[in-house]
Amino acid sequence: MTDQPTMRHPPLTTPGPGPVFTPMATAASCVGFVLIGALQALYGPAIPALRQDFGLSPSTAGLALSAHFVGGVAGVLLFDRLYGRIGNRRILAASYLLMATGAAGFALAPNWPTALTAALLAGLGFGGIDYGLNQLFAVGFGHRSAAMLNILNAHFGIGAILGPALIGAAGADHYPAIFLAVAVANLPLLLCLKGVREKAPNPTETPATTTTPLTRSLTSILTVFVALYVLHVGIEAGVGGWEPTHLETVGYGAGIAATATSVYWLMMTVGRFLVAPLALRFSAPAIITVSCAGMTACLLLAAVPDLAPYAYAGVGLFIAPIFPTGLPWLHRAAPGAARAGALVIAASMIGGVAAGPSLGKVIEWSDIKAVPLLLAATSAACLTATLWLIRATRTENPHP
Repeated sequence: MTDQPTMRHPPLTTPGPGPVFTPMATAASCVGFVLIGALQALYGPAIPALRQDFGLSPSTAGLALSAHFVGGVAGVLLFDRLYGRIGNRRILAASYLLMATGAAGFALAPNWPTALTAALLAGLGFGGIDYGLNQLFAVGFGHRSAAMLNILNAHFGIGAILGPALIGAAGADHYPAIFLAVAVANLPLLLCLKGVREKAPNPTETPATTTTPLTRSLTSILTVFVALYVLHVGIEAGVGGWEPTHLETVGYGAGIAATATSVYWLMMTVGRFLVAPLALRFSAPAIITVSCAGMTACLLLAAVPDLAPYAYAGVGLFIAPIFPTGLPWLHRAAPGAARAGALVIAASMIGGVAAGPSLGKVIEWSDIKAVPLLLAATSAACLTATLWLIRATRTENPHP
């Protein structure tokens, strides 16, 4: 990894009248990300009980997570429309309340249409929290933004691990109580919002000495950033969804396959904590380049049956920093595009939804054993996009 201290880059924002987050508000934001991670991960383990309670087919039961993601995309776009127009505290408060109301409604829904509506509502709040806190962390911590974003998103992983564990411990039949617990846990976070600065700096508020991209058009840069986010989230969801099937196909037992998949998600969480201090020393492009290269190598190794479980764990470790580390780079590369963050986060959600069926269709044409190679090709495309962005966003100092 080339040593390129992030301190050499221009700051993301001009100094403001105070911190965007107090320490208490920062901690509460991390708890908020634990909750959105847990909520997203609860729908899948609850499917057996949902089918029994409402008499659903597997595909119909799966619509709960789809409704959640549709609401998530809408929440991202809505928060983006309101960002800078009304206070950050009010937007975040509304998002927490929407998620709490939706989660409670899903737990208490008397019929399936009401449950889907509640999942959509919970997703709306989920999207507002996801985009809102990512956006504020990206512009609110200066040169520490990449490190803080990795820590924030690592807490999402903690929630994603805890959610299914709670369902497993309590039993799928008790999913309403767990959804209610998530809903109630949102409410104390409202008290911590007084520690969030009402008007955070916009990513467009860069100093007059900020360097400018060379010759690439803003549209091209944003397009490639979107492609990077869609592809890498597709890999993330693809490994999570197809790793157990691939491992069983190449000879591993169901228990080992399930455990290896849990380790994959655990390594993604660990990776974000590990990268946080590195993000203070190395540039975002350097970190993402190494991440994409390592991810590609691990996916190629996953095609070797004896190495597959360990290689998938490596994929989790390398893919971990891409999402949070890329956001400050995006704001720096496209300071005039106020909607850039919303665009890539919404696109990443769509990529996560589309990954399963898309990969499934390709597998129908090939073979389950080809899963790691298909994902490796996608990862190589991520690496290509990253190298293109490095060239396109290379800066030059203006003449004095």
